[in-house]
Amino acid sequence: MRDASLKTLSEIRSEVRAGSLGARWRAQVEEVNRKDSTAGKPYFELRLRDAADNMILRAWSDSPAFVSCEGLQKGDVVEVEGEFLFNGQFGLDARRWQVRQLTAAEAAELFDGDEDRRAAIEDDFLFIEEQVTAQQDPRLRELGKLFLSEFGSRFRRASAARHNHHAERGGLIRHTAQMLRAALAIQGVYPSLNRDLLISGVLFHDCGKLWETCPPEAGFEIPRDKRGELLGHISIGIELVNSLWRRLPLEDWKGITPATEDVRLHLLHLIAAHHGSLEFGSPVEPKTPEAIALHYVDNLDARMEMFTAAYARLPEIAPGIYERARTLNVSPVQALPRFESDTP
Repeated sequence: MRDASLKTLSEIRSEVRAGSLGARWRAQVEEVNRKDSTAGKPYFELRLRDAADNMILRAWSDSPAFVSCEGLQKGDVVEVEGEFLFNGQFGLDARRWQVRQLTAAEAAELFDGDEDRRAAIEDDFLFIEEQVTAQQDPRLRELGKLFLSEFGSRFRRASAARHNHHAERGGLIRHTAQMLRAALAIQGVYPSLNRDLLISGVLFHDCGKLWETCPPEAGFEIPRDKRGELLGHISIGIELVNSLWRRLPLEDWKGITPATEDVRLHLLHLIAAHHGSLEFGSPVEPKTPEAIALHYVDNLDARMEMFTAAYARLPEIAPGIYERARTLNVSPVQALPRFESDTP
């Protein structure tokens, strides 16, 4: 059972709204710098990150943490224990905190996530795998199975973005699974949509992010990748699908309808058009029902995650009204609670 005092940074942000909070937090060191204040007082400034969030801590020369910080380096994994609170100047802060480096076993658990997180990622992966296996079109089914078999490990840890939504280790698989649930619900409302093609579009629309926004096996920071920088995830995704497609037994499917080449082209169009417009990076605009459905499902799930993150991280500027969220370009308002009847 998880120790109640051991929390993620998102949990700390949420719980500290009511006042200060004593907690332990495990994270990876992104930066450690020794500085001096304007008065000449030395201190260490640490930037730490867990799977979903980051913060800066300062250890002054007269604090217990100062000596511990002297041996820290970028990439180290640590536990911070102290009193967390909101500071008007620095935002979320901590006082009377101490830091220690994690053991190898603790570090492995940090990157894998706690029991609940590991179970959630595995459930999402199995759901995606089940939907791929259930596809009727053998070409799309085998393409998806080959992708999951070959790149499943990387898929489990990739982030869906650097900043805007699902910007965390494992975020891409959560985004993909939620999109898939939404897409299948929409296909039930619009049965003319090609279900198999829509499933494959969801699976592959961001597959290029396995290189563009993927942390290492033992890390949270998303490194800059030359392939991702020069090509972007849409181009990489098209290239990946084409390379996997050439490995399929295409000769076995000659003569079936729709034609194999048409299936490939429609899937590539979904990847190319999923941003919805040229100004947002798509080389073409959506030109099929499945392409427009994929675009809106992608946008919907991204924005729902942005609201969730805004409620968890932004301060309230009035009761139920939060500070302006850059990603949404609005000041989010607390959602209306569900009606609950007193009648049994």
